[in-house]
Amino acid sequence: MKSFSITALLAATLTIFPNTFAAPDPNFHIYLAFGQSNMEGQGPIGPQDQTVDKRFQMISTVSGCNGHQLGNWYDAVPPLANCDGKLGPVDYFGRTMVKKLPEQIKVGVAVVAIAGCDIQLFEKDKYQSYNAADYMRGRISAYGGNPYGRLVEMGKKAQQSGVIKGILLHQGETNSGDNNWPNRVKGVYQNLLTDLGLNAQDVPLLAGEVVSSAAGGQCGGMNSIIQTLPQVIPTAHVVSSQGLQQQGDGLHFTSEAYRTFGERYAEEMLKLVG
Repeated sequence: MKSFSITALLAATLTIFPNTFAAPDPNFHIYLAFGQSNMEGQGPIGPQDQTVDKRFQMISTVSGCNGHQLGNWYDAVPPLANCDGKLGPVDYFGRTMVKKLPEQIKVGVAVVAIAGCDIQLFEKDKYQSYNAADYMRGRISAYGGNPYGRLVEMGKKAQQSGVIKGILLHQGETNSGDNNWPNRVKGVYQNLLTDLGLNAQDVPLLAGEVVSSAAGGQCGGMNSIIQTLPQVIPTAHVVSSQGLQQQGDGLHFTSEAYRTFGERYAEEMLKLVG
């Protein structure tokens, strides 16, 4: 009788809380994304950007933006990073992925980005000494004062639902000319892999170039440094910004460029995930 009671209780628990013990769905592919303003997204959001396939989901990395709650999943309608952001490359990365992957595959993203930030803000042993500009402080506070920590927190939450397949980066304008930047990115990448229990061979890093000098980019020279990432990180891949136009400030891509850039990130990732 006792054995029957325990079995019945377990069955009832699983019926009432069906997702509590659910294993991560191998068909739910998760991508972490981090960086500064271009990853946050600075493109005006058009009508075509406001609807999205429900197979493309975002986990909210902040609370209160568009009524979202921290750590909950929503349809991936921009902004994805925070309410200071707009349209960015991850929007059309996800759209392209679900369009080209089999129908049983869903894609989820966790985006943490702060306009103007140095890579230091994602270095977990150095972020506390970062001298943030006044305009950044609210953004940083929205991530609990620790953007790297929030990315790991949401990565762990996402792992309860799916499998992390890659990490996307767009950052470097603030570190323009820093030849040690690739090594610093390597440190952040390795920390993410360690803290989330991931294997580099299974979770590549995709890094996008900044606005090119040919397109009037203020930091276009940084692209020669970004292009060295695969020499420092064997599982890193660079996504070209060639031909992508900017808004006139020399820093931020146009909405159309963000859409194309996201497609380029996706095309590169699709080569890697098969």
